[in-house]
Formats: sequence, structure tokens, C-alpha cells
Amino acid sequence: MLPDRATGAATARYAGRFRAHQEVGFYRAAQLLTVSNIGIGTYLGEMNEATDRGYTQALGAALSAGVNFIDTSLNYRNQRSERTIGTALRQAVEAGHVHREEVVICTKAGYLVPDAVPQGAITASDVVGGMHSMAPAFLADQLGRSRQNLGIETIDVFYLHNPETQLSYVSQDEFYARIQQAFIFLEQAVKEGGIQFYGTATWEGFRKPPQSPGALSLERLAAIARQAGGADHHFRFIQLPLNLALPEAFGNRVDGESVLDLAVRLGITAVASASLLQSRLARNLPGEIRQKLPGVRTDAQCAIQFVRSTPGITVALVGMSDEGHVRENLELAGIPSADEARYLSLYKN
Repeated sequence: MLPDRATGAATARYAGRFRAHQEVGFYRAAQLLTVSNIGIGTYLGEMNEATDRGYTQALGAALSAGVNFIDTSLNYRNQRSERTIGTALRQAVEAGHVHREEVVICTKAGYLVPDAVPQGAITASDVVGGMHSMAPAFLADQLGRSRQNLGIETIDVFYLHNPETQLSYVSQDEFYARIQQAFIFLEQAVKEGGIQFYGTATWEGFRKPPQSPGALSLERLAAIARQAGGADHHFRFIQLPLNLALPEAFGNRVDGESVLDLAVRLGITAVASASLLQSRLARNLPGEIRQKLPGVRTDAQCAIQFVRSTPGITVALVGMSDEGHVRENLELAGIPSADEARYLSLYKN
């Protein structure tokens, strides 16, 4: 497996090789790291060799063009996405295009994946709905599988995948007790070198109003992390959907504060998923949106520009399994994100 992990010095060095991108603010701070504000996602696609090749080529092109933030999950394409990233990263390292320490690799665990369920390590009570677990023994098994699939010693960001799924089956008190045990395990995994940071990757948890069923409390999660790891805990990332159709993470506010504002206050990096909403926002956008986000050439670029310009978002994830999409989307690396005033104008009639 490739040794080491992403480091502050190496990711800054990587950004420095793309001086033109750097000058327009394409790189941002994420904890101790310097990351591209567009990341490559690997969720969609058929489970076949043609899709594997497409992702491998797209990942190689992205790493060579200035993207150093890669997101996946053990259950994406039934482990094939992780393995494809492992192949692409090793090829890029062996070709001298990047060093392992320059690239931030993120993955997730939570869902039971065919052919990846530990036998004898978990009980029926550890699983909800026949599909999801956060039991420490389960997470330990999944972490080991992800490290092998990705071919790396240390995963930079390891997310609990849609933990709010469990709130449909257990009480809030039981849910947060399970979170606490998971965080204790993840802090130990940091000490042992298996991961660098951890977080929660959600779909509905941070989009819902705080007191509604299925909503997550970021403040409570951070408090549990402090109990598990002290003031220097490693719960430092959240992932949540944000796009032109799903702006709730920015728009929903309690006492004037959104979950993105709260993340900034707590020192937690926010990463946006579903920037193109599975390509549904890549075409036929209203003309007035394009007018308010000048400088973009295509609807896909416009949708990505919206996400990466959102105050509080550090990285906008975009699924890219085609080199042509990489080239199109990375035209944005040459122009600044929209400033806050222009961004806020999108919320005005």
C-alpha cells in the first residue's frame, strides 16, 4: 500500500504547481491541508470495466490538472469505485504526476455492502433496517477493506455514511450513544494511523430543521467528539448536499445561523455533495441564473459555480467519469468564485 497521508506542506506544494489556479482562489484551507475547491466524486456508474476505465482516466486527468480532493465510499459501485481510485492514484504516483501526500482521499462506511459484511464481528442488534451499522467492530472491518481497496495506509477523511438512517429505527438517545461509541473507535483509528480525520457524510441530516425527525445536531456531534478526543478531536469534516435545487444547508437558519455557519464556528470543514444533482442541473438552467453568475460557459459550470461560491463550503464535489467532463468542469479553475454579494443576489427575486 502507498505509505503516508496528505500533509499541509505537500498539498500546498501541489497547489503551487498550478500558479494560475492559485491566483484566482481555486485552492482553500481544509484543516491543515490545501485543497482544490472542486473535488471529484465517484458515486454513479455501471459496475463494469468500461466505467472503471472511464473513472481511471478521469481521475488521472483531474490529478494532472489541479484537483487534489477525491471522494468515494465502500458501497459506491459495490467497492469498484474505491478500487478504481486505488489504481488511478498508484498510476499517477508511479508516473511522477503527484505524490501520495499531495492528495486528499475520502471514503465512507455505514451501509452493508454485498461481499463486504464481516462474519461473526457484529450482531443483529448492531444493524438497523437490515442495511446500516455504526458498530465499532463493523467500522474496523470496513476501514480495513477501504484501505486495501484504495491501496493506501492512511485514509485522510473517513465518514460515517448517512448516520441519520438510524434515526428511523432507534431513539435519539440510543442514536447518539451509538455515535459516541463510533467516535471513540475513530479517535483510536487516528492514533493507530488508519485515518487522519473523520466526519459525517449525510443526505437529509443537516438539511432538515434542527428539531424535526431525522435531523442531526452538529453541535451535539461536536460535543460528543470533544468527549471522545478532547479539544483536539478529529471530527473535522461534514459532507452534505448543496446545489441550486437543494440550498437548505445555506438557506435554513436558526437565530440567523445556518449549519454552514455553525460548522465554521466549530472549526469543521463543510464539503458539498450532489453539486449537479446527478447531472439534472447540468442543462436547461434558467437564463437569469447564468446572468447572475457571469464568466461560465455551460450550465454545468454555472451549477458548480453556485456551489463552490456558497459561503461556508470548502469543496464542491462533482462526479466525473469522463475526461471531457474533467476538462469542461476545470475551466472554472481559471476564474474566481462569485463574491458573497453576487451569490446572495441569487436568493432575491
